[in-house]
Amino acid sequence: MTQAVSPIRRAELVTLACLFALFGFMAYTAYGYSLSDALGPGPGFFPFWLGALGLAFSAALFVQSWRGRSIGEGSQTMLPRGAGARRAVALLGGLVFVALTLQPLGFRLVMLLFTAGLLLALGVRRPVPIAIFALVSGFGLFHVFYYWLQVPLPTGVLGF
Repeated sequence: MTQAVSPIRRAELVTLACLFALFGFMAYTAYGYSLSDALGPGPGFFPFWLGALGLAFSAALFVQSWRGRSIGEGSQTMLPRGAGARRAVALLGGLVFVALTLQPLGFRLVMLLFTAGLLLALGVRRPVPIAIFALVSGFGLFHVFYYWLQVPLPTGVLGF
């Protein structure tokens, strides 16, 4: 006799199958780039190996779920509720904000606002640590990546 698959288990299997396909596409695409160059790892090295690791982990979790073992914490809820749901919505909203405003406002200002807002959403209420962390994440990371590592980051219409 076969057991009926619960909606939770079905959701796990579908999600893991989608992740497997996504990681497979990522590894396949990255393999088209050079995996090494004269200085060391090439542009396809890290995306390829991240895709390969994601493929292996998603396949292992799929097999575990297929055999009937739960891969989650055992709770029967599909989505978080209460404070967890508010945090998840705040994180997703913050990521949408970053995606929409990174080019026009620039990295420094967007990361400053994103970090401060995310810390507030996660429950941090002390203004000095929030300000310090937001300034370091916005302006400090920009300085490290833009000037020291020579990674081009958007400066925005305001010039910062």
